[in-house]
Amino acid sequence: MPVITGQQYIDRIDALQSYIYIDGKVVTGKVSEHPAFKGVMQSQARLFDLQNENELLEKMTYVSPTSNKRVGMSYLQVMTVEDLVKRRNAAREWALSTHGLMGRSPDYMNTTLMALASAADFLKDKPNCFPNHLLNFYEYARENDLTMTHTFIEPQVNRNRFYFEDEEETIAAKIVDNTSEGLVIKGARLLATQGGITDELLVLSTNGYDEGKGFGFSIPSNTKGLKFLCRQSFVGGESVFDHPLSSRFEEMDAIVVFDNVVVPWERVFYYGNVEVANSFMNVSGFQTYGLHQVLSRQIAKTEFVLGVVQSIVNTISIGDYQHVQQKVVDIIVTLETMKALLLKSEIEAKKDAFGFIRPDHPTLLAAIQIFPKVYPTFTDIIQLLGASGLMSIPSEKAFTADDGDLEHYLQSSQGGGEERVKKFRLAWDLTMSSFGTRQTLYERFFFGDPVRLATVLYKTYNSEDLVNRVDSFLKNNH
Repeated sequence: MPVITGQQYIDRIDALQSYIYIDGKVVTGKVSEHPAFKGVMQSQARLFDLQNENELLEKMTYVSPTSNKRVGMSYLQVMTVEDLVKRRNAAREWALSTHGLMGRSPDYMNTTLMALASAADFLKDKPNCFPNHLLNFYEYARENDLTMTHTFIEPQVNRNRFYFEDEEETIAAKIVDNTSEGLVIKGARLLATQGGITDELLVLSTNGYDEGKGFGFSIPSNTKGLKFLCRQSFVGGESVFDHPLSSRFEEMDAIVVFDNVVVPWERVFYYGNVEVANSFMNVSGFQTYGLHQVLSRQIAKTEFVLGVVQSIVNTISIGDYQHVQQKVVDIIVTLETMKALLLKSEIEAKKDAFGFIRPDHPTLLAAIQIFPKVYPTFTDIIQLLGASGLMSIPSEKAFTADDGDLEHYLQSSQGGGEERVKKFRLAWDLTMSSFGTRQTLYERFFFGDPVRLATVLYKTYNSEDLVNRVDSFLKNNH
């Protein structure tokens, strides 16, 4: 099967009938028609349709080495720097379609799987490791244009570093049996964004000490015993006037429960090997390739934020104030810095131990230090510039019944009240609604704890030559 269409995606997810629990009820019927999932599934469907547009075919797809059919560019393994550029251009096209507001667009997980498959040799000849299973699944996902979500972390029961879970009361998912059919998994994991509306669930556990909690596998979302327990939906309503963003891009987050789920052996990548579980994600280049895709999305999102901010400035004519100019420039500097770092990561790309080209890791680690810190300030800037305008936002129904008062008294220097309110409702949905505040939290921790990421950069950045340069200067200082 070549790249699928949006309708094929929707039909496939509807047919799964996965166990999705939200607001005290299990979703029945077509999940694509449920108010919590309808908008985001339609937005995701448009991404698949983009792959099939003739003018974007070369940008969004490539010819599969096995089937000779067109497959998604986000599955492309990187043999040259030009391949990195191709991947970046495709990621940007999808990010522009969602304005960077969907962190789990399919290319993120496709990139994750590509990174793991590119390092499958690491699993060779290691106990309880199955590199062929990983490669087979990568090819299957690529050839069928699958969508995936993932769960990488355990529930927040006790963050004490010396906490050990009671063996009699399973909370974090672990292996409870090993049968001829496969591994049996029981317990819960966090935090599957788009849980229940993807074909597959990819599970990678890196528990540092427990063999029973170290595993890697992927299973269909409708696997028996697999449950997606959803948070409250942040879709404000179907009106794109009232809720221009949440009605389209609200990605559900879910707790994943494994109720004695059997993972078939052909879907197990590794298990019961603490060393592999703790190192494979880093060895694989998951972080490096993933950050390359993430940065492409965050650049598109920053551009969207800049557009929203400048629209507010233009609408109420505050562009002559220097403090306003400074706030806009802060966003511009962030945008141009991130664009430069993305290009630098490609310019300084190197061949890895498995023969593939990876973007420069330290550069991308530096880039991911920026966005989680500055994105909350974007929210502040919009609130400071929008001020009372972010509260003077009547609904679509109010304008429909308006006798002229709203149109007159809420006008701006650029137009009538309805057009002004549309812009301010957009800014409100981006920064002040449930959807908007979730976006801020999401970006704070998108790629993990920022402090931990800083530690990784500190420990891996090569500053030895710089220290030697200082020592040399001091020794020759006559």
